[in-house]
Parts: sequence; C-alpha cells; structure tokens
Amino acid sequence: MTAKVFITGGSGLLALNWALAIRESHTVTLGLHERIVSLAGVQTQIVDLESVEGLVQTFNEAQISMVVHTAGFTSVEQCEAKPDLAGYINVDLAGNVAKACAKIGLPLIHISTDHLFSGEMPLLAETIPVTPVNVYGRTKAEAELRVLDAHPEALVLRTNFYGWRTSYRRSFSNMIVDKLRDGQKISLFQDVFYTPILVEMVARAAHELLDLKATGIVNIIGDERISKYEFGIRIAEEFGLDASLIKPGLLADQVALVQRPRDMSLSNQKACKLLGRQLGSVAEHLSRLHQQEQSGLAREIQSL
Repeated sequence: MTAKVFITGGSGLLALNWALAIRESHTVTLGLHERIVSLAGVQTQIVDLESVEGLVQTFNEAQISMVVHTAGFTSVEQCEAKPDLAGYINVDLAGNVAKACAKIGLPLIHISTDHLFSGEMPLLAETIPVTPVNVYGRTKAEAELRVLDAHPEALVLRTNFYGWRTSYRRSFSNMIVDKLRDGQKISLFQDVFYTPILVEMVARAAHELLDLKATGIVNIIGDERISKYEFGIRIAEEFGLDASLIKPGLLADQVALVQRPRDMSLSNQKACKLLGRQLGSVAEHLSRLHQQEQSGLAREIQSL
C-alpha cells in the first residue's frame, strides 16, 4: 500500500519541491492555509494548524501515514520585528502538529534549521548545545523541544535547503540564476558559511530515515561546507553563466541587518552513518538542480 504523506506549509518552496520529489512513490497531500496551489499528481487540502483535534480529524479522515511539518515563519528580519508571531507560528503550531501526530501514532518529520548557533565553530554535530543569536533561531530551537516533548518518536531535521521557486517566493539558488541570466551584478557573502542541500536529497534522506525508524535530531545537509559567495560561483559554472557578475561581499559590513551566525555549517556524520552513504557534494546537487530545470520539473513550480 502506498504511503500517504501530508505536508504542512503546502504552498511553500520546501513543501512543493518535496512533493515533486516523492509524488511517484507516495500519495501526497499538501496542507494549505491561505494560498491555494495545484500541482499535478498531488492532492491539496485546507488545514487548520491551530486545532489539535482538527488536525487529528484531518489526518484520520485522509488515512494519512506520515506528516512532514514544513510550515514556519522563516524571515529573520520579520521574526525579530514580530517575536510573538514568530513564537506562535514556529513553536505553538509545531507543537499542535506534534500533539496530533502523537495522539494517533503518526510518524512526524519536523523541519528545523541550521540557524541555531552563534556561528563561531564549523560543522557542528547534533550533540552541541544550541546558542541562537536572534528570534528566528530561538523560536526554532524552542520548537525542537516542544515537538520532541509532545512526540518523542518524531524525527527533527536540521537543514539548509534550496530548490526551485514559485512565482511568489524566490529561493537563494533561483535568485542567483535569475539575476545572472538577466546580466545583473550580485554581491554574495564570502564570510558566511553553510552546508546547503537540494530539497530532493532532503526528502530522499528523510524517508529513508523514517524507514530505519530513526528518531530525534538529525542534521540533513550536504557534504561540503561552502561560503555563500563560492556557492554562487558554483551555480554560475553549472548553468553556464557569467561568474564575473558575482562580487564578494561581507556580512560583517551589513550593520543594519539583524544579527546572524556567520558559520551555520553542520556535520552530517550521524546521518551518513545511519544511512550508510554520503548525502552528496555541492557539484552533485547543483547538477541535479540543473537536470530538474531541463526535465520541466522547475517549470511546474515556477508556474504556480
């Protein structure tokens, strides 16, 4: 019997790219709130994350097999400006989803972030205590605790993903491709480091981990620590674009921005050991991103 996957935050970049990655092997329902979208081979349903009982009813009626919670308030600047709203969306609603899943014994994948540390050390493992430096990081850290308290068997994934954009939300990788294709110069931080991963690879690893009955916090990120600037250069090379349009910039010079960690890189050794494989290099993932565009998958999301 095909597993039925319910993805919250269904109109978001992560949810849509995740749905595309698994729709041939799973029955997928995108849980929608305000924005209505339609994707071939994928079901949609309006969902109220404010009600635990309502979520239980939704999951039971649709005979859901597992839930992926991607809904969140992710703008660092907006979270800082609206801390109460950030706490409500990132912590309280995540807790509701976890409680509902726990009540009916549903496996839950909760999407966390790599934005949980001060940024002073590279390639941090899951066992390192979190030290968030802004409201976004603090709410996501609290969400991890809330989710695991409500549903100890949940799988909490710390990640930093990229994928194809919609008409209403642009991803980091898409921004680079779009601007370079338009011949625009862009500045990318050479003092900000992370371990990016393509959404398709996140989804693949996450479902493998569920099959292995993995629980708790796992870092699902790429095999390489790279700067935002170098990532842009790699994209230009993969897509045959003019890398000279990319100029190095420094986060240290951006005094008006909300404080951010300069090194968000995480170690994926735990995930690799559980899965018995590597999660992939930047080159491998960018090659796949390019293939997604050439095959028409990117156009499906961009048309939304």
